[in-house]
Amino acid sequence: MMTDPDLLSKMQREWDARALENARFYVNTERTDWKDDDFFESGRRTVKEEILTDMINICQGKDPKQMTVLEIGCGVGRVTRALAEIFGTVHGVDVSGEMVRQAKAACADVPNAHFWQGNGADLRILGDVRVDFAFSSIVFQHIPSREVIENYVCEVHRLLRSGGLFKFQVQGDASMETEAGDTWLGVPFSDEQAVAMANKCGFEPRHRHGAGGQYFWLWFFK
Repeated sequence: MMTDPDLLSKMQREWDARALENARFYVNTERTDWKDDDFFESGRRTVKEEILTDMINICQGKDPKQMTVLEIGCGVGRVTRALAEIFGTVHGVDVSGEMVRQAKAACADVPNAHFWQGNGADLRILGDVRVDFAFSSIVFQHIPSREVIENYVCEVHRLLRSGGLFKFQVQGDASMETEAGDTWLGVPFSDEQAVAMANKCGFEPRHRHGAGGQYFWLWFFK
């Protein structure tokens, strides 16, 4: 079993390599030859489906333009750009320095989107930033350690304002066989494991959808 530092280094190294090979494909595997407009439109589609349909839970009466939002696993800014069209300030964090470099270049015209390379385990890079809402999509399903995912969830709890929502997706297909350290096919969560993680990190797991499938969505409220 790999130690955590080994695993975090492997995650960073392998996602940097994917970013250099074809970042947009590894962010969204629908196609290999993404054009700018189509790629970022796919991010708007994600936001339309997962954010705009859920603004009551997300905003809770706040003006979106006054909200600070965190995206974990921002990649090259596909969803971050779309979030920045709706919310006041958006912080995107990714383990891959190469992904972050490409995100900054691609979103240089988006002044309210900020990109950070994290260490793959926590959110200390953000300093004393406080957020009103946190989001993560098709990211945790690639992480091969429940411990790492749990640590991220606890870190979000630390940064999230009281009452705020962390909406995110994990792999829910527990029948899937994965190898230790596989940074493409990460670890799955059962419904019971998801609830236990919420309780451990201080969240209320108010809604859950898609248990048993690839897209297991969790609504964790602080």
